[in-house]
Amino acid sequence: MSRRLCLLIAALVGAVLLSLMAGARWLDPLTVGQALWAPSPTDVDALLVRTTRLSRTLVALAVGAALGVAGGIMQTLTRNPLASPGLLGINAGALFAVVVLVILGGALPGWLANVGAFAGAALASLLVGWIAMRRPGESSPLRLILAGAALTALFQAFSQALLVIDQQGLDAVLFWLAGSVSGRPLADVWPLMLLALAALLACGPCLRPWNVLAAGEAVAIGAGVAVRRLQLVSIVLVVALAGSAVTMAGNIAFVGLIVPHVARRVSTPDHRHWLPVAALLGAILLLLADVAARTLILPGEVPIGVMTALVGAPVFMALVRRQGAAHG
Repeated sequence: MSRRLCLLIAALVGAVLLSLMAGARWLDPLTVGQALWAPSPTDVDALLVRTTRLSRTLVALAVGAALGVAGGIMQTLTRNPLASPGLLGINAGALFAVVVLVILGGALPGWLANVGAFAGAALASLLVGWIAMRRPGESSPLRLILAGAALTALFQAFSQALLVIDQQGLDAVLFWLAGSVSGRPLADVWPLMLLALAALLACGPCLRPWNVLAAGEAVAIGAGVAVRRLQLVSIVLVVALAGSAVTMAGNIAFVGLIVPHVARRVSTPDHRHWLPVAALLGAILLLLADVAARTLILPGEVPIGVMTALVGAPVFMALVRRQGAAHG
């Protein structure tokens, strides 16, 4: 195990501990340890850690890792360094499904909102893939990007139109619009966490083929890689990762875009090295963003999507400038 990987794992452990400690009521590490391993039924701190902070910490960890890896897969699949999971319309599809369910049924139980959001994300991705097909079984990265952008705009327009018609539904979908890892009971999200974990593990057999695909489709075909099958598997993995992340936490901007770039910089171009690093960095970033979100304006809380946007927007502009200089 490399020294950098050990440092990242240590940083992740530190971020998890900080997430369990931070909030309107700060706790010391000893109190957190007692709350997790030897809780007292009458201990307020133990109740706080186990019922509130543990769930949001696990959600932030899972969502960050899933988005970091999903973004890396999208950038490899499209060979576009500015690609992110949102290109498949996942975020917009999930939001549209939730808006429709809220308007039709009012307040939703957690499991129904999760099912609807994931179904919307998956449906949007299927539509993008279908539209991007030049002919049966073949699609190009450019067509995938254009189809994703068009459907994202369409779903967003439908969502906004429905919310204008029924403004009472706006409060119910603010969670999905701004992004949040709070108020997500483990009983509602553990199936999504398992799905994200399964998708992360399923990336293992694809790491070597992705290395070849990154050099271009012609090179990959010449090397014996089943490119169309690999592309299909890649899209399914992105849908599972990003779909579960969006369902758990709503619209979290820029994590899937900037984390893969940082991972490649601190690691190597080999997917076997930088993609696990992207999972660690994504989890660390979202954990720290959540800590900042709940401590900056006590007793209030900033949406975590705002925090990631504050970090990600300058990085995104720097990436665009660098791409422009490289092609100029």
